[in-house]
Amino acid sequence: MSSSTPAFPPSEIREIVEQVTTLLKDRNETVSIAETATGGLISSSILSTPGASKIYKGGLTLYTLPSRIAYAGWTQQTIEGYKGPTTDIVSGLAKHVRKDLESTYTLSESGTAGPTGGQTPNRQPGYVALAVDCERGTFTKELNTELGTDRVANMVRFAVEAFTLLKEVIEGRAKL
Repeated sequence: MSSSTPAFPPSEIREIVEQVTTLLKDRNETVSIAETATGGLISSSILSTPGASKIYKGGLTLYTLPSRIAYAGWTQQTIEGYKGPTTDIVSGLAKHVRKDLESTYTLSESGTAGPTGGQTPNRQPGYVALAVDCERGTFTKELNTELGTDRVANMVRFAVEAFTLLKEVIEGRAKL
């Protein structure tokens, strides 16, 4: 691989992360991240961009229940009612993290990357719930990548879809 072609972020993410970080820099706005199934891929993709310190307020990888209790404001009631990733779950994560990190936007995701999963649609490999919280409200989206049990491919697609939703919110094109 030549030094002119970076290996990170993955090529599928590179263009959308550049678009999003440029928008944030041009608008003098900030972002924070609460991610689960992408395991830090969203945050590290932003941080691979020169000038990230001007736009990135911080991020949390909330992969486990203890991390969600410690850093995302989860309570016993949240735990008892948990039925896997949903738009309600990611909305709560985004609101909590945005309040704590005081960013213009907080992007949150939770999904099932695979290769294993559960019986319900939101626990099938490829499912992801996304949220972006900002002053205008909390924008959500859910989808299945249709990439089956390919864990890494699902993680990359989750990140692309998350950045796409964030871009739509920043540009005012997303609908509540």
